[in-house]
Amino acid sequence: MKIAILNDTHCGIRNSSDIFLNNAAKFYDEIFFPECEKQNIKHIIHLGDYYDHRKFVNFKALNHNRKHFLNELRSRGMTMDIIPGNHDTFYKNTNDLNSLKECLGHYMNEIHIIMEPKVMQYDSLSMALLPWICPENYDQSMTFVRDCKADWLGSHLELGGFEMQRGIESHDGMDHKLFNKFELVLSGHYHTSSRKDNIWYLGSQLEFFWSDAHDPKYFHIMDTETRKIEKIKNNFTLFKKILYNDDKIEYNSYDVSDLDNKFVKVVVVNKSDTFVFDRFIDRIQNQDIYELKIAENFQEFIGENVDDDGLNIEDTSQLVDDYIESVDTDLDKDRIKVNMRELMTEAQALEIA
Repeated sequence: MKIAILNDTHCGIRNSSDIFLNNAAKFYDEIFFPECEKQNIKHIIHLGDYYDHRKFVNFKALNHNRKHFLNELRSRGMTMDIIPGNHDTFYKNTNDLNSLKECLGHYMNEIHIIMEPKVMQYDSLSMALLPWICPENYDQSMTFVRDCKADWLGSHLELGGFEMQRGIESHDGMDHKLFNKFELVLSGHYHTSSRKDNIWYLGSQLEFFWSDAHDPKYFHIMDTETRKIEKIKNNFTLFKKILYNDDKIEYNSYDVSDLDNKFVKVVVVNKSDTFVFDRFIDRIQNQDIYELKIAENFQEFIGENVDDDGLNIEDTSQLVDDYIESVDTDLDKDRIKVNMRELMTEAQALEIA
């Protein structure tokens, strides 16, 4: 028996942006469901964070997900077992109120929401499914982990010592050795794939942020008889980072045709010919891109280049203004201050997940 594994699909991410909704639709329509049909897969296990926002899911995201995932699930006669992840739950100390129960009610014949730790039997493979561990269910979860009899564990764990995103490791979280009894632990939560001992963070199937750029994304198919897991790559990407160094690359002939429908960031390592650089940027902007960012090397903003004596630390806004004033730069400091205030206002309006 073959089973597809999904995790961290985050329906409605980035304020239900059409860009990210349509990217998910392409993944489901052109990669995920065709591969399931090809391999005669009729069951899915979802390891949490089906939806993105803890507090709400808007109608546009719900409608889009119904058309491109839930209706396909039903029309193909497929079923899914799903556990709540941290983004699916309204409160941080309990899983009881969650978007899965509230939003998937019309698909209960197809979807089995697993709210309590449970051992599932998939042919000869016994697999424990463990919902997001929160203060309310911690003792129950640990007792289940200790006493249950299962070959594998599927969960949405926050473990220390694993990459949360490429190059950034979590120093908090539970000790992964608590789960040593299992032959294999498959987990969602961290969006980059990594493995250590018997723990396998599968990584997200889709790109959502710049931290996902050039980090290959896969969904997985497990074979319950051979106990092998196959990785199926998602070739639809959204983020493209270009390291600009005109000492090594000829940019007049650089192919920019693959930048359509991408967020593009040009990181300037070396720029010796400003004319060639400006022409290159013009060529990028003539493509059908979503956004262009240019990152220069601003050494004047760090270390000994900044005179930080007497900075006012009483008020965050004033601290930022004072810091900018202390920088030795020819850039427009007033404009930088305005941009920083806008960023601070935007950050304060966001909920910390």
